[in-house]
Amino acid sequence: FKGIVIIYSHVFQNLYDFYDNVSAGSGMEMDDRISHLEQRVQLQEDEIQLLKAALADALRRLGYCEEITQASSKKGGPTKGQSFIMTLCLFFVLFFDVFLSCPLHWASLILLHLMLLSPCVRKSMSTERLSTVKKEIADSRSRTTSSSSSTYDGYVRMFIRGRPITMHIPDQLRESYSLDQKVALPERKLKLQWVYGYRGRDCRSNLYLLPTGEIVYFNASVVVLYNVEEQQQRHYLGHNDDVKCLAIHPDMVTIATGQVAGTSKDGKALQPHVRVWDSVSLNTLHVIGAGVVDRAVTCVAFSKSNGGAHLCAVDDANDHILSVWDWQKEKQLAEVKCSNDSVLGAVFHPMEANLIVTCGKSHINFWKIEGNTLTKRQGLFEKHEKPKYVLCVAFAENGDAITGDSSGNIYIWAKGGNRISQVVSGAHEGGIFSLCVLKDGTLVSGGGKDRRVLLWDHDYRKKNEIEVPEAFGPVRTLAEGKQDELFVGTTRNSVLRGSFSGSLTPIVQGHTDELWGLDVHPSTEQFVTCGQDKQVYLWDTSSHLPLWSKAIEDPGRAVGFHPSGTVLAVGTMTGRWLVLDTDTRDLVFMHTDGNEIISVVKYSPDGAYLAVASHDNFVYIYSVTENGRKYSRVGKCTGHSSFVTHLDWSTDSHFIVTNSGDYEILFCEFHIYGGHSSHVTNVAFLHDDSHLLSTGGKDTSILQWVLA
Repeated sequence: FKGIVIIYSHVFQNLYDFYDNVSAGSGMEMDDRISHLEQRVQLQEDEIQLLKAALADALRRLGYCEEITQASSKKGGPTKGQSFIMTLCLFFVLFFDVFLSCPLHWASLILLHLMLLSPCVRKSMSTERLSTVKKEIADSRSRTTSSSSSTYDGYVRMFIRGRPITMHIPDQLRESYSLDQKVALPERKLKLQWVYGYRGRDCRSNLYLLPTGEIVYFNASVVVLYNVEEQQQRHYLGHNDDVKCLAIHPDMVTIATGQVAGTSKDGKALQPHVRVWDSVSLNTLHVIGAGVVDRAVTCVAFSKSNGGAHLCAVDDANDHILSVWDWQKEKQLAEVKCSNDSVLGAVFHPMEANLIVTCGKSHINFWKIEGNTLTKRQGLFEKHEKPKYVLCVAFAENGDAITGDSSGNIYIWAKGGNRISQVVSGAHEGGIFSLCVLKDGTLVSGGGKDRRVLLWDHDYRKKNEIEVPEAFGPVRTLAEGKQDELFVGTTRNSVLRGSFSGSLTPIVQGHTDELWGLDVHPSTEQFVTCGQDKQVYLWDTSSHLPLWSKAIEDPGRAVGFHPSGTVLAVGTMTGRWLVLDTDTRDLVFMHTDGNEIISVVKYSPDGAYLAVASHDNFVYIYSVTENGRKYSRVGKCTGHSSFVTHLDWSTDSHFIVTNSGDYEILFCEFHIYGGHSSHVTNVAFLHDDSHLLSTGGKDTSILQWVLA
């Protein structure tokens, strides 16, 4: 136990050292620090689980030695020296397996040789048994994931990362079961049909209208082309991780999208890059920046006055490198360190092919392209208030640059210069997140804190305004639609459509924080989700919009329908779970089991019981009466050494099967489908098996798949 304490102390010391190193990097953003820390914590948690499993395996081996000792004692019993050798076996297993991080199969080999030194063990173990043990050790050495079986003993044993996992064969299959038999993959495959949600919480300038009548935006690693009138979506699936930026070529057909760095399923690094593709055929034309960009592409733009021959991109690394490319030749023309601080926007001037404007924390810069160099002129605020952030930039018909900042001011920068020529002070309360110059030359601005969308005339006098409802959050980006129509993307991952003569109505909605809870209605084409944004949504798979949403007090983690569909249970991150009426959203019941995450809430098929699985390693069973409106605890299932991750009931409602955090359920051959950039947290088929729904974790997306 002292060894385990030392290991845990070592783990926490590593975390402390990592946090200290991250804090020292002045150039890293807070989100990056948190993200890196979360990844490291997850790795440490995995290591701890493996250490627990190693200790449990060693204790099991010790128990086996004790059984042999007891059997030997009937024939005279072991000596003190023999007992010492058996204790020494356990010590060496722990030493090599835990402290020296040796694979378990080496620890097993050491244990075997040490045990052979003990006369009591040597007498008790038959030659046949020893050969079996040696064979299992050899099998475990041969592959990272290997398997063996004994139909006589009725089990299948698999070795995952050196750890043996034993699975018992059902009696009716024992005689015929063979590891060599493989089940054929399904003939039907999945095709992505619909993407719910929009990434507005941390991205900018990512919503445009195409000549086809489609609006284009992105969520997770999917770029969505959505025809609102026809209620049809098309999807560009060329990316393999989060898309962070988007730009439209002057031809209004070619699109560029940039993504973050990532990690593939086999642990290989995925390089950040820009993909240039055709919005009609959805074919990739060029891939730019792979191996050049360091962390992520956060800004991308096409030149305008020279027919879109050039493309600029900004890297999210500490130096925020601005690079210019001949994208058709995939050739880099120039690059320069843009800023030590955040860069939030980069655009080509519409009338000067060699001029790029960037903006961000406390700066606006004008870059002149001269051969393979970029020359900077800083924007001068002079007597005017210098904002903490310049949040967005657009261009007037005469070539003037227009900026919106975190203080709510609009500054006009005269064409060809780097000084302010006109000011609209206090245009918004709080920051101005987006500016959009309409085809008639008027300006639309979108506010953060005040959630207002304002229309300005050519002299920057306010003409009209509309307000985004509070439920959808502040304005993130603006896009001009047909005639007087306007599209508004919000920071709460929604897209609204409306006009200054009417109101704004949502056409895209989604969660805003990590998403785990998903379940399908037992008899209709509906499903329910809950996330850490403290929101519960009931969705319709035909309209692709929520039928209702409800705010709850705690972050949501799990959700499940009663078989009648009249109520649904929601598990939270705090140990509390609640039951809601499906029609009215009213609270029916609420209870708390422990203070850890409720990972699964699932009703039995007959509706008589509710199983509540927790990260405290227990499953709480409740009796359910009055059609899901009355609950009383009838038992608690114990036995897991790690947190419960999944749960299912038998069809007769008599048994439950659970999976825990120590990776006990294994799958072999499978089809793979991309779309989520984060970990996939849940999947569920509709009641008629016609569609599959999947939820991403940190990407907050919901993807709807159809069987093709």
